[in-house]
Order: sequence, then structure tokens, then C-alpha cells
Amino acid sequence: MDLMQEARGANLREQVVERVRSEIVSGRTPAGTVYSVPSLAAALGMSTTPVREALLELCRNGLLTPMRNRGFRVQAMTLEELDNLFTMRELLERFAIESLARQGLKDPGPARAMADVVAKAVDDGDIQAYIAGDRAFHEILAAEVGNPLQTKLILQLRDDMRLFGVDSEEGLQRQHESVKEHYQIIDLAIRQDVEAIGPLISRHILSWKPLFRSALAQTV
Repeated sequence: MDLMQEARGANLREQVVERVRSEIVSGRTPAGTVYSVPSLAAALGMSTTPVREALLELCRNGLLTPMRNRGFRVQAMTLEELDNLFTMRELLERFAIESLARQGLKDPGPARAMADVVAKAVDDGDIQAYIAGDRAFHEILAAEVGNPLQTKLILQLRDDMRLFGVDSEEGLQRQHESVKEHYQIIDLAIRQDVEAIGPLISRHILSWKPLFRSALAQTV
């Protein structure tokens, strides 16, 4: 396999990862649902190899469980697990964003560009693009701190979340609010306003908690 084929395979795998992740974390695919590699590959119009690799990656992230000769089952989440995720996300991301503000965001271009992508996704009602763009936005900011392990843990916690209700009426309103907060976070990081950015990132994360808990409670 040449480099071009490898790149194409990696791109297809990432497309499947983003699609299935958004289906699971948004609650559109409920716990207990089984993904079949051949069926999903046929639906997406691609070979089984990138699909299988994508589902295995989501198993490593804890969203799926492999079932011998049957496919991959969507893992359930309890309210306690969701609460624990919010606790750790708020703790770790606040520390990272405050660290970023202390050193100052020197090149806001990539973060602003991704904030624009997220804003467009919200305006278009594209939930998959919103979830992927929001993840990428926070990855850009976390990476600016210069601690790869911290960035890895932040992304893992985000990937473990279940965004049930994200595309409800209340969720859509919260999406629009989060878009505004993205630009505020960037501006405060540039100005090195540690005192203001800490409460903002906490609110940015925790404002979703009642919505997700309420939606998840209806499924357990």
C-alpha cells in the first residue's frame, strides 16, 4: 500500500469515527444498539476495513463493546458516570484554559477559524459538524498550553461524554450560547485575563449538565 492509499484509508476511518461518535454521544443511537461492520460499510459505500478500524477505535474510547461474531454494541452510561465526567472535565479544562491565559494566546488564528466552523455548523443545524468542530476547537486551545498528556486526557474525557438532548430545543439554544462563549474565551486568553476566563470555561462546560442529565435520566 502506498502513502496515498494509506492516507485515504486513514481519512475514511476518521469519517466513520466522527459519524458514529456523533450518533452515540448525541443519543441518536441508544445504548444496546449493535453496529454491524458489513451493514455500516454498505450504508456508507466503503469497504469494511476502515469501518472495522473505526469501530475498534471507538471501543478503545469506551463508547462501544465488541461482541464476538455479532458486531459492536453501544455502551450504556449511568447518571453517576456522567456526573463524574463533568467533574473531571471542569477540573482539567479549567486548569488548562487558565494556564493558557497565564501564558497568553499568541496566535488566535486557528482557534478563531475553528470557532467560525462551529458557528456555521450551529447555523446549519449540522449536529455532526458541531460535535466534531467543538471537539477540535477545545483541542486547539488545550494543545496551545504545551502539555500533550493533558490534551490527551481532556479529549478522552470529552469523547466519553454523552450529549443526550444536544439537538433538542433547549440544546440548540445552548449551542448558540456556546458559540458566543468560544469567542469570549479566545479574547480573554489573548488578554491574559485569568480571573475572568476560569469562571467562563466552568460555565461553558457545566451549563450543559442539567440538559444531559435530564435527557439521560429518561433512557435509564
